[in-house]
Amino acid sequence: MTTHILILCTHNSARSVLAEAMLNHLAAAQGLDVRAHSAGSAPSGRVNPQALEVLAAAGVATQGLRSKSWDEFSAADAPPMDIVITVCDSAAEEACPLWPGNPVRLHWGYADPSSAPGGAAGQRAAFEHTRQTLAERLQRLLALPLASRGAAALHTELSRL
Repeated sequence: MTTHILILCTHNSARSVLAEAMLNHLAAAQGLDVRAHSAGSAPSGRVNPQALEVLAAAGVATQGLRSKSWDEFSAADAPPMDIVITVCDSAAEEACPLWPGNPVRLHWGYADPSSAPGGAAGQRAAFEHTRQTLAERLQRLLALPLASRGAAALHTELSRL
């Protein structure tokens, strides 16, 4: 049974998209039945080109990545989410829709790499740093026995990551 993980950020253009792509890449490389999705409360309608650049440079597929509304995942025909993770503080503070299923919810805060100082080079470095730190955390998430944990135990373990 597929474990569905939804990663949220307000605009769904950088951090959440990086996490979606990295998690799907890592899960596929390990042969795990985990599917990541990303969305935003106020999607920008585009993925930040720097996010696509750092993903491609790391060998991560970027086809099909798009900025989308979280409404897609609260619809009756949406896959039931097992885990919902917010990766920006503004999304964590918003009232989220009710998700199908009873997902574990948690917050992993990351600074917005598109707001990093230092011009284009500083932002590029911030995007790569964000991609790397997300990859490390997501790798630890994939090491957990996701399907065999109860919600409370899973929340505790995920919060420690």
